Amino acid sequence: MEFEPKIPTSSTGDKTSFAYETARKRWPIIITQAIDDVYRTTGQTDDAAKREEGKKIINDLATLKYEVQHDRALTPIPDDGVSDVATYNQILESLGKPTWLNVSWLFSECYLYRRINTFFKLSTHWKNYDIFARQKIKTFRSSRPAVLELAARYKDLITQLRAHSTEPVSEEADKLLFTEMCEICLWGNATDLSLLTSLSYEDIQKLQGSEARKKSEANILVNDLEAVYTQLKEAKKAGKKERVVDIVLDNAGFELYVDLILAGYLLTAGLATRVTLHAKSIPWFVSDVLPNDFGALLNALAAPVPFFETATEEEELQGKTPEKLSDKDKEELSFLFQEWSILHAEGALGLRANRFWTGPGSFWSLVDPNADEQTKELAGDLRMSELVVFKGDLNYRKLVGDGEWDPTTPFTEAIGPLGPGSGINILALRTCKADVVVGLKKGLDEELRAQEGGWGESGARKWAWNGKYAVVSFSKGA
Repeated sequence: MEFEPKIPTSSTGDKTSFAYETARKRWPIIITQAIDDVYRTTGQTDDAAKREEGKKIINDLATLKYEVQHDRALTPIPDDGVSDVATYNQILESLGKPTWLNVSWLFSECYLYRRINTFFKLSTHWKNYDIFARQKIKTFRSSRPAVLELAARYKDLITQLRAHSTEPVSEEADKLLFTEMCEICLWGNATDLSLLTSLSYEDIQKLQGSEARKKSEANILVNDLEAVYTQLKEAKKAGKKERVVDIVLDNAGFELYVDLILAGYLLTAGLATRVTLHAKSIPWFVSDVLPNDFGALLNALAAPVPFFETATEEEELQGKTPEKLSDKDKEELSFLFQEWSILHAEGALGLRANRFWTGPGSFWSLVDPNADEQTKELAGDLRMSELVVFKGDLNYRKLVGDGEWDPTTPFTEAIGPLGPGSGINILALRTCKADVVVGLKKGLDEELRAQEGGWGESGARKWAWNGKYAVVSFSKGA
């Protein structure tokens, strides 16, 4: 545990924390939804052996739900043939005999999804089943207006960038466009159309950013994008032939879509020569990206009519018929599919999954000299990168070890051995959905707690729970 914070971490037993609410309310709902999903798939299969295994998995999930709700002790994860089981069980043993409702939040939530995965890994017919796939697809379909809006804007922008590629562009215009794209990516999981509607090449040249984005920028409590832009721009000016940006993904669906928008922009603008996307290797925190989600998104863009126009079971029951796509919609979605497929085929846009991202603790162990060879290889690759972007709340929590840091603690300090000297240039793009937050100006946390709904008097940091505020924090690895 040398590569973990030495300060207290968020606990499911802390009544003032979001962890307390998550363990008691959200986890039972998530497990119930998993049970419903397996029940539905079991009822649709004609394979008797698969049906029997499905019934056993449903029973295992129901038992797990009971254990969580009745605050039972966490038990060792059964060996399913994957090496990370030993790591989970070693940490569990070091914690004594913790119970679900009084344990490290970060460890127990990772343990929850890892243990669920064993139910499937130990089966014959369900080994690679994703219990959250239906939810992820449904969420992406429901983002249709934002998907179409951004496809139109992106096509226009990329076309204009290429048309004007030989013309001189002011540094300020370049920087503004970079900021716009990163902040759309930051707020992507909000699927807020108001952030997307003013992105145009003409406005950028006039240094007129989106008005909606300017307003939302007031809610970015830490914003290091200027330093990040400088990092990428200087690498380009230095004439480096290979300039890689890595993106450690968070959610599938629309958020993955805006991640690909950012990746395509970085490559087209020459701020990167290659972008590598890092996905999870097992179903994780409901909506995290698996390799199959990348393929599913491209398939939806390749064949948008059946994806967006075919009624779901719920729509059929409600007698609803999805609106037809216009020819313009189809053309713009086809443009995206062609763009990203070509980048992927040429090796400029890659996707990797690694077991490290679904480990039980913080990301500090990435630079542990005693790490396994796969982790050492991953760390070596990230050190070669110009920038490693960590998307979302969970990745942020893992960067800072989910520690109960004073909110004024510098980000470079809170990420421990991943900070300066690690050789890894880290950018965290995070909308706040948990208690931990660092890098704030003195007095800001108190000011936000004092606002209506901030719940300062209770001791809770509720202002940081709902995604209204964000932090964009950078650490130079040199």
